[in-house]
Amino acid sequence: MNWRGLLLLLLMLGLPALAQERFWQLDIKGGIGPGTSDFIVTELNRAQLDKPAFVLLTMDTPGGLYSATRDIISAMLESRIPVVVYVSPGGARAASAGTYILYASHVAAMAPGSHLGAATPVQIGGPGLPSPPSDPDDKNNQDSTDGDDTSSPPAAGSTAMERKTLNDAIAYIRSLAQLRGRNADWAELAVRDAATLTATEALEQNVIEFIADDIPSLVLALDGRTLELHGSTYTFDSQNLLAELREPDWRQRFIITISNPNIAYLLMLVGIYGLLLEFYSPGFGVAGVTGAICLLLALLALQMLPFSTAGLALLGLGLALMVAEGLAPSFGILGGGGLVAFVIGSVLLFDTPDQAFRVAWPFIAAFALFSLSLFVVVIRLIVKQRRSAPVSGAVAMIGEQGIALTVIDPTGTVMVQGERWQAHSRQPIAAHQSIVVLAVEDLTLNVAPAKETPS
Repeated sequence: MNWRGLLLLLLMLGLPALAQERFWQLDIKGGIGPGTSDFIVTELNRAQLDKPAFVLLTMDTPGGLYSATRDIISAMLESRIPVVVYVSPGGARAASAGTYILYASHVAAMAPGSHLGAATPVQIGGPGLPSPPSDPDDKNNQDSTDGDDTSSPPAAGSTAMERKTLNDAIAYIRSLAQLRGRNADWAELAVRDAATLTATEALEQNVIEFIADDIPSLVLALDGRTLELHGSTYTFDSQNLLAELREPDWRQRFIITISNPNIAYLLMLVGIYGLLLEFYSPGFGVAGVTGAICLLLALLALQMLPFSTAGLALLGLGLALMVAEGLAPSFGILGGGGLVAFVIGSVLLFDTPDQAFRVAWPFIAAFALFSLSLFVVVIRLIVKQRRSAPVSGAVAMIGEQGIALTVIDPTGTVMVQGERWQAHSRQPIAAHQSIVVLAVEDLTLNVAPAKETPS
């Protein structure tokens, strides 16, 4: 038994040595927002501790927010693990913010049929992109002061803030290009003139290092390649490496979901509708609780997105006018104006021309029609119900008919709705005569003789 236990112990100690080295694969799909940024930055920081062979970012993005892009690039520049960016699959793109991330990578590669570029900043008036930290050991960074020599003057019709944002973006991407030894002049064209390149053109113009059909081909091409990494030489040894796909956790997936402009828009409207329905028709609180939760989640999403206060105000004005149409019909004047304000506010809600962070037009049209029908039809029904005659309580007794149990002159007893009541009448009423209730005072009914109607 002892030799078996010793053999088992030796096998357990030898298992780590038999484990095959891996590289991490992170996927960037769609717009780059706060959730994507949190996922990439968290994984890059974790890679500094777990030390995979390298980190591979596969990318297919139309662009994203400057703040999220800046966080990702800062983590890439500080990483002591090589970061390889691969624009894939065929037909993918690294547009706008994706071009900045590709230029910041240690190794850049593209799949055949993919393209990059069009990196002109579109969030005019937002925070500028800071210059990346320089690497003192990088020879390409020592002549980075020639960025202003090749820049052309900004457009004459642009504002000072637009020129400031554009020039800052140009300096930022030129610094990244010089830091990684890539084509800085074309990088400036991508920002200034929204220039684009195919994969073959990018390889010819020294924008990327490889064109690879798939990830296994890229991993083989990396084998033996050397690069400068924070003052030391790193050599890729990618033979027999296994890919480890890293995915966002539940919190990051939740942030990615609610930071989608369409989802944030939906949460905001559901929250408003829920609170309005709870206000107009109080019940068990389901609509109110659901509306409050959705509205808070929408506010959290708006905090992470570049929303416009003017768009939000127009959206609220449109909803208020449609509510007013339901309460006080105005032959469509209030409802039509509310619908126009609602649509304009929905379009202007997110303050960026980037389509990845705009509410989709079909989504806006569907909710505009739904909102109009909801407030014109449903709210009218609710108001009609509130204005209808009560069916219980003292007020509901008025107009009810009953039978006089005794002579009422001026007081007596009556039977109304199967109950005995003390009654008072200004006119004498005989026993067993029909009566009608005029008013209710405490526990006494003011009654009068009921008019006889033919059977």
